[in-house]
Formats: sequence, C-alpha cells, structure tokens
Amino acid sequence: MIALIQRVVSASVSVGDETVGAIGPGLLALVAVQPDDGEAQAKRMLERLLGYRVFADANGRMNRSLTDTGGGLLLVSQFTLAADTRSGMRPSFTSAAPPEHGRRWFERLLELARAAHPGVETGRFGAHMMIQLVNDGPVTFWLDTG
Repeated sequence: MIALIQRVVSASVSVGDETVGAIGPGLLALVAVQPDDGEAQAKRMLERLLGYRVFADANGRMNRSLTDTGGGLLLVSQFTLAADTRSGMRPSFTSAAPPEHGRRWFERLLELARAAHPGVETGRFGAHMMIQLVNDGPVTFWLDTG
C-alpha cells in the first residue's frame, strides 16, 4: 500500500457538484492499493498515517503526529500512484491492484481509520474527483508499507 500524504490547512474532495469529504488542518492521504496488499498492509498504513510526525511542536520541529494534534484525515483512493513509470511515455498500471481488490482494502483502511481517529473523511472510490487543498509548508511525504 502506498500513500502520498500532504500536511494541509484544509482539503476537500468533490464528485460533480457535491462535496463528499472535507477537513480543516490535518492530512490529505492519496492512497494506492497494490496486488499483494491485505490486512497487514492496511493496519501498517493506518499506523503510519496516524503516527507519522509531520506537525510542529512548541519549538517548530516536526515532532507531533496526527494522533497528537487531533487533526482531520482525508483519505482518497488513487490507483495511479502505483503506476510503473520507469520506461516509455505512458504509465503501466500492472503494479496497481485490480479494482475490486483495491476497493476492498481501501475500504478496510477507511474502516480502521474511522474506528481509531475522529474526523476521518473520504472521497468516492472509482469516481472522477476534484481535490482542493492548501498544503501547509509545503510538507509532502511518500509512505510505503512494502
């Protein structure tokens, strides 16, 4: 499982004219599921999303996690993160999970996140989504459970 996380002042995701998820300060996580992902990867990704220290402490150092701050978490499925871009001029998606496998484990990650942390929002799996965000920093990290 892969996640591109961004520390945000705010973020929202819309499908058509409907805002389906929105947060204030916290993390936007774009998440890709890979073919071999399962329960262990979902649990590890959640541990990293909630525990990764990207928020400033009293001294301005990145020593606080999402759990520490109580900030929002916006999870958005994005299979394109798993693309193989090493050659050619068109990405290959053979390293991304098939849609049903991706949906199963993305939804499991979402379920685990909602049980463990307040303020978890999401996009809509498989939909064409419009994402708006104000990146704070900018602070962006690539997390990988593999």
